[in-house]
Amino acid sequence: MIYDAVVIGGGLVGNITALSLAQAGFDVASVEFREPQSAPQRDHFAQRVSAISPASQNILQALDVWPRLDPSRYCAYAHMQVWDQGGRGEIHFDAGEAGLPVLGTIIENRELEWELNQCLAQQRITQYRPARLEQYREVGDFLEITLDQCQLQTRLLIGADGTHSRVRELAGIQVRERDYQQRAVVAVVRCRDWHHNTARQRFLNTGPLAFLPLPENHNSIVWSTTVEHAEALVEMEDGQFCGHLEAAFESCLGPVLSVGPRAAFPLRQVLAQRYLAPRVALVGDAAHTIHPLAGQGVNLGILDAAALAEVLQALHTDGRDIGLMANLRAYERWRRGHNTLVAQAMSGFVNLFGTDSQPLRGLRNLGFDLSNKALPVKRLFMHYASGLSGHIPALALPHHDQH
Repeated sequence: MIYDAVVIGGGLVGNITALSLAQAGFDVASVEFREPQSAPQRDHFAQRVSAISPASQNILQALDVWPRLDPSRYCAYAHMQVWDQGGRGEIHFDAGEAGLPVLGTIIENRELEWELNQCLAQQRITQYRPARLEQYREVGDFLEITLDQCQLQTRLLIGADGTHSRVRELAGIQVRERDYQQRAVVAVVRCRDWHHNTARQRFLNTGPLAFLPLPENHNSIVWSTTVEHAEALVEMEDGQFCGHLEAAFESCLGPVLSVGPRAAFPLRQVLAQRYLAPRVALVGDAAHTIHPLAGQGVNLGILDAAALAEVLQALHTDGRDIGLMANLRAYERWRRGHNTLVAQAMSGFVNLFGTDSQPLRGLRNLGFDLSNKALPVKRLFMHYASGLSGHIPALALPHHDQH
């Protein structure tokens, strides 16, 4: 059997890609190196979370994934507060001011992956896991793919296999990289005061510190800082860590009462110079890994998945080969420019806030205050961050607007 598409990578973006293609009527195989996931534990919240945008939520709704999620495991937020360590300037975002019900939803990656896997099992998607991609070669109008356990044939190979993409490597696609020389420390904390469904971010000289709301008084923290500081934060005893965190966050939610397990991961920007090779397309972190300060990474990948499915469906309807690079250019044009712009904006923020220069600090605070008073600017930012502005895939539209 020749598959229409083989998706390498069974994470959030890979599984959404596979589901989107299956819903569009394609024969799809999914390849993932990890063992099948067991049911997530519910006695604590996991370290790794995602801030799902309204556009991404619409896509998950259209794929019938969102209704399966347990509401007690995620938290929607309608407000966001951002301020700078070096002064009084701050900015508040309110979803209602932009005509949005929410700005986003914080959910554990493992919960979303679990429900995606359940949906995959119910679709006509063949899963190979655990399995690894070794090689592929062109044979006529399809690819012959060699896994560590078998061979497959496909008209299109999709790399959704993350920052260190094997698909990208085999396709000879070059990348531009930037190492931020930072680590992001992640953990779940419980504070005395309720977060009021508000996401908060404080820019420190060493990097941004985000408190992302989870149910009850829990928050997921993402603390971007120097490599040395990150290692120290991970190694600290819980009480000492809570004290450092509370001080860095100006006790914004009262005392930090407890913290779960901590981990740190490196922060890098990796941008593929192209998204296509013969019968190959990249999505998600395989195409663009960006700084997490605005929580846009996974949402860009989800939009990639929906856009690629839409382009492939149009090609199929017109009777055109879905694997030809010339036919796939529409996908690359659609997504690469947008994703690169967001990546550059994130780098710009890192540069702007990663300095202790007094003049720049004053400019930052002035910019916060002016932006906070300029409602049209805030509305524009919120719509952009929501994923609902510009050229968006049909799956990302609110359900009643889909055709």
